[in-house]
Amino acid sequence: MSYTSDTPAPNSSPDPGEVNTFAPDAARCPQPVYARRREQCPVAHGEGFGAAMITRFEDVMWALRHPEIFSSEMDIQMALGTERPMIPQQIDPPAQTRFRKLLDPYFSRKRMAELVPDVRRHANELIDRFYDKGECEFDEAFAIPLPCTAFLHLMGLPLSDLDLFLQFKDDIIRLHKNHPDAPDPTPIRAASGKQIYAYFEDVIKQRRANPTDDFMGYLVKVESKGDRLTDNEILDISFLQILAGLDTVTATLGCNLTYLAENPKQRQLLLDDSDLYDGAIEELLRWETPVTAIPRVLKQDLTLHGVELKKGELVTLLLGSANTDDAEFEDAQTVDFNRKSNRHIAFGAGAHRCLGSHLARMELRVALETWHERIPHYRIKPGETPTFSPGIREALYLPLVWDVA
Repeated sequence: MSYTSDTPAPNSSPDPGEVNTFAPDAARCPQPVYARRREQCPVAHGEGFGAAMITRFEDVMWALRHPEIFSSEMDIQMALGTERPMIPQQIDPPAQTRFRKLLDPYFSRKRMAELVPDVRRHANELIDRFYDKGECEFDEAFAIPLPCTAFLHLMGLPLSDLDLFLQFKDDIIRLHKNHPDAPDPTPIRAASGKQIYAYFEDVIKQRRANPTDDFMGYLVKVESKGDRLTDNEILDISFLQILAGLDTVTATLGCNLTYLAENPKQRQLLLDDSDLYDGAIEELLRWETPVTAIPRVLKQDLTLHGVELKKGELVTLLLGSANTDDAEFEDAQTVDFNRKSNRHIAFGAGAHRCLGSHLARMELRVALETWHERIPHYRIKPGETPTFSPGIREALYLPLVWDVA
């Protein structure tokens, strides 16, 4: 199978400095940068996580649906502190299909709905801690602890170890938090990776000796027609879960609250009609797209918009740009909570679509509903400016204020 696009595109491979997609100052409001990328250089070499960046919805969607060409199996494991590919993210079909069959049932929509009362209760408990102050730094006070606590309950891991897990995760994918001046991230990531493996080796032993009903207990006992997971496979699944489960919903919440704080008319729509929450969540996933890009490696040569891409070359699929492409979404530059047929790819698409998408949607809905029930009118603290990280767009600093009733 091949894919060739000869659509004319000016400046198909410009000086990457002309449009710096991953600059920190673009992270808070990246949509104009995305638009310039799509218009000026829909495929460009020289920037991002790989050697080429693909920006338009049609091309990104095609790549996501053809892992036999745009592969997730990359020889970059050590860069993230891993000794083997993370499962199921860094394995392609047909081998990956086996793991999805074993894992998908646990993350079903029905099972995630059962967690709603606990997540809602915890959201209220968090708000109780700071409501009377009339202000909080949203990331630290709410966006980090709410989804992380829910995730650890799901995994069956002790809440007392949350700070340890966050350190593991940050030392691998947000190194700047704890090591802003590190000249080489590789040793730090490798050390954190060894700690993650060691931690979960102990958990696996405990679950085999004393079965439980949590996710870790599920991993050691799940089987399909006699097929069971090995200890190494459970380690590789757990490694991915720690990185993804403790980061992406936190990032999404911060993006969403920043938008709603700065757009009170849009926020009022939710206050007036709670039925809009599901549409608002999908639209903000499209517009904000916290996981802005994902890497792939080419399994064959192809030409895309006049740019030659070679087998073995790393490419970056720019999800954030694809999700704001006017060629796919009507009036794409407008945030519309009533948007119909919202085919955003914030969770990816195809075989590698996010395993935890039902969990994420549930957490986002409960978080936004509970927040607005308690604190319907809020704003960014006067004189302060939110700061965002590039790549995975977390609102690292989001100071909010409100009037206490």
